[in-house]
Amino acid sequence: MKRRVLVLGAGFGGLEVSTALSEALGESIEVTLIDKSDAFIFGFSKLDVLFGKATADQVRLPYREFVKPGVRFRQETITAVDPVACKVTTNAGNYDADILVVALGADYDFAATPGMAESTEFYTLAGAERLAAMLPNFKRGKALIAVCGAPFKCPPAPSEAALLLHDYLTNRGVRDACEITLVLPLETPVPPSPETSRALIAAFAERKIAFVADREVRSIDVQRRIVTLDDDQQLPYDIFFGVPKQHAPRVLADGGMVEDGYVPVSPKTLETKFANVYAIGDCARQGTPKAGVFAEGAARSLVPTLIARLGKNVTPVPHKGTGSCYIEFGAGRIGRVDIDFLSGPEPTGVYRAPSVALRADKEDFGSSRRSRWFNR
Repeated sequence: MKRRVLVLGAGFGGLEVSTALSEALGESIEVTLIDKSDAFIFGFSKLDVLFGKATADQVRLPYREFVKPGVRFRQETITAVDPVACKVTTNAGNYDADILVVALGADYDFAATPGMAESTEFYTLAGAERLAAMLPNFKRGKALIAVCGAPFKCPPAPSEAALLLHDYLTNRGVRDACEITLVLPLETPVPPSPETSRALIAAFAERKIAFVADREVRSIDVQRRIVTLDDDQQLPYDIFFGVPKQHAPRVLADGGMVEDGYVPVSPKTLETKFANVYAIGDCARQGTPKAGVFAEGAARSLVPTLIARLGKNVTPVPHKGTGSCYIEFGAGRIGRVDIDFLSGPEPTGVYRAPSVALRADKEDFGSSRRSRWFNR
């Protein structure tokens, strides 16, 4: 009988685990990949949709194109996870596994911040589409980009949104009539890399973008168009770009896997407290930020461990906690920060200044994953 690996979530982590297991073991094992969605979307593509550079259909990568030997994809909604029995229930049936890999990402908790459910945000594709339709009518007034809590997915994204919004309004000739304010629940935009943070703060100052550090949104009054921060400061706005609070999916909490909002794991091995159950990516507290590149890196570290568990003579490797984040600085330039979270006593980041040349690197990052996972 074939050994069964059940992978929950078809984001960066789930796609990479499934692909790497297929490459190594092919039809000799049975990998089932489950996701409620019908398509994958790169997080950075939502900024393209937001600023009218791409449509939603153009950034969607249908899972029907994810075809790998030994892997079957199921578009189903997970309704229960039993980590003790390695059993999962969906709206379509039950699955038993020898090894369970949880890569479900983080869910948005709109109800956690009063007013967020009725407001506007750009972290979902639908939210980016809604704001994209509103932006052409924004010609003067206050634009507010603000985060409701930490940790949150892709920490540089709100900074990118502010800089790209500056370009968007400048190109339309209305920038002088508009104000842009960015609120982050972080002391600096990229805490592991002071050099990157200094470059972003300088870019904000150069573009007259107000930066409010170490504050988060407490409530939103959509009728009066006022955001109240956690220090009682009130910020009026004419257009709002929100980032909702986030946590591991409720189904994992119901299964007893979550502590303080996320699934605890051993950072080096990505093991949970349950036998033969691993968690990677945004749903897990794996010692890295909530970002696709770190979920993918965790997946690559985990695969040798899984292959060894399946009886193959492979040496497990520790999770390194390294990754590179591309950051849009506007004006066609992209910066990059290479971050190492687990090798030393403190995280470190190496900054590469923004350039047009780095855009090719970012495009290669996307195209290589499209090719690897979707044969595009």
